Amino acid sequence: MERVTLRIPEQQIEEVERMVETGQFPNRSEAIRAAVREMLDERGVSQDAQGTDRPWAKV
Repeated sequence: MERVTLRIPEQQIEEVERMVETGQFPNRSEAIRAAVREMLDERGVSQDAQGTDRPWAKV
């Protein structure tokens, strides 16, 4: 996995932090990876991942 540095508006990071605090994601990185996967899925770029109880765990 490659490390990427992003600049994200504070309000958006606060929303991501809320998702982490409520247990929707284990950490900010997983939340952001899920957002990128969703964007790629919408564009038909990524392949379907195997079924899982943890949608954030798709790699």
